[in-house]
Amino acid sequence: MSHPAALRHATLLLLLLAVAACTQPLPVDKRDYIGHWQGEGVRLVVQADGQASYERVKDRRRTSINGPTHSFTTHGFKIGIGPLSASFKVRSPPTQIDGKWRMTVDGVVLTRRDLGEQLQKNQPAIDL
Repeated sequence: MSHPAALRHATLLLLLLAVAACTQPLPVDKRDYIGHWQGEGVRLVVQADGQASYERVKDRRRTSINGPTHSFTTHGFKIGIGPLSASFKVRSPPTQIDGKWRMTVDGVVLTRRDLGEQLQKNQPAIDL
């Protein structure tokens, strides 16, 4: 392996280790955010280990980000690291309404999906 290639591999390894070190489990008071959420053109997956992925399709444009969740406030949270992070405005935090969990993020009402129920019905888990 040439010196520049070895340097690239070492840099990538250090970056991956830094990302892994930044991941922290969701705070206990934010556990209601955990799950697979879906709304009009939006998919948000928040894991107990703090990792999240977000995807939005609007006006035929796709926006996505993956990374650790952090900086929770009463008004929102962030996904990502440093300059590669995005802020999300939470107008309505996760609340159970008529047996379904809902929240409003960036103006979109999201419903938490029960993936086990969808798999039993042979339906796609996430449908954008």
